[in-house]
Amino acid sequence: MVNMKIDHFVVGPVETNCYFVTNMKTKELIIIDPGACAKQLSQKIEQLGVKPVAILLTHGHFDHATDAKPLADKYGIKIYIHEADKETLDDPQLNASWMMGQSKTFHADVFLKDQQELDIAGFHIIVIHTPGHTPGGCCYYFPYEDVIFTGDSLFCGSIGRTDFKKGSMSDLVRSVKEKVMTLPGNTDVYPGHNDTTTIDNERMYNPYL
Repeated sequence: MVNMKIDHFVVGPVETNCYFVTNMKTKELIIIDPGACAKQLSQKIEQLGVKPVAILLTHGHFDHATDAKPLADKYGIKIYIHEADKETLDDPQLNASWMMGQSKTFHADVFLKDQQELDIAGFHIIVIHTPGHTPGGCCYYFPYEDVIFTGDSLFCGSIGRTDFKKGSMSDLVRSVKEKVMTLPGNTDVYPGHNDTTTIDNERMYNPYL
């Protein structure tokens, strides 16, 4: 098991959770969902004395993806997202930037597949495709640390919105039930908004599951 440190920052107009996942031995950093505040996040990186090596996006909505490219360019690192959200990044109607009165497109370098396994910063990561909030919504599961980052697929006591274009309540509930709720109960869940939880807690109290 790698010595993992998770730092949590709330960024942007809809209070999105951005996470820093650091390997404390190597000081390598994975950034998850930097939806805004690139300047402030860069300052935190300098203060922590860590080295960014990758950016993981749980999906392509503006509040999770907006400041990924500025950070990727600054540190010379790649942005990862599930392949089914390429269209979300490319379309302001799908990435919801239109809701802020803007028409933006976003960038990724690496397009992932369901159950693809990654080794980044000394961590082993499994990509779990959980469509429904967006077509390419996914979770990043760190099995050796008992941690999962669920984006807007699973929240504490809830699941993500499915009223966006190309959203699907049935897809989201099914994918979370079949792929996420089967994980060990002691798995810590770090969602895209609001509080952390555990798989056991969601099995017991989440009304959607």
